[in-house]
Amino acid sequence: MTAETTTLDLGPQTRILTRLADGVRDDGLADPTPCPDMAVRNLLGHLTGLAVAFRDAARKDLGPTTDTSPEASVPDIGPGWREQLAAVLGELAEAWRDPEAWTGLTRAGGIDLPGAVAGAVVADELVIHGWDLARATGQEYTPDAAALQAAHGLLAAAAAESERDQGMFGPVVAVTADAPLLERAVGLSGRDPGWSRTA
Repeated sequence: MTAETTTLDLGPQTRILTRLADGVRDDGLADPTPCPDMAVRNLLGHLTGLAVAFRDAARKDLGPTTDTSPEASVPDIGPGWREQLAAVLGELAEAWRDPEAWTGLTRAGGIDLPGAVAGAVVADELVIHGWDLARATGQEYTPDAAALQAAHGLLAAAAAESERDQGMFGPVVAVTADAPLLERAVGLSGRDPGWSRTA
């Protein structure tokens, strides 16, 4: 990880996600998303859970929130989910503003990893799931440039280390080298950048 990455402020990207969540219509919560087997409500539940887990990972507050695999259950939302998601995203960004969050070891999803790597992972999660949510709900999306750079770097490194063109989250979807950086990151995450909720 570079010094530039380890000082990444996640606040701009979490605010973008909060705005996207505010734009979700109640009658669209059951709509499909680019995430297999996840409706919009499940994606929002996943975002809430990962925000809590990576907030606690930044704080080195290890326990049930950092030990549980994201595949353990299908996430969902409850009453007041908009306020809850906005609150935990704000707490997430604040936790990662502490330089100590980027040092030493921590844990997320039951996996021990360096703090700097965990920070890059959460940047990736916020960027790619922001794209998922925007596509699923028909909203415009421009991620924070610094978070996008961190996400693309992480995904590209993971794909380069794979022997079978396998990214962190599934088989890489080929995207032209001159495509916008967001499309390249989306392809590296195993998603089709052309995905449409009406397709």
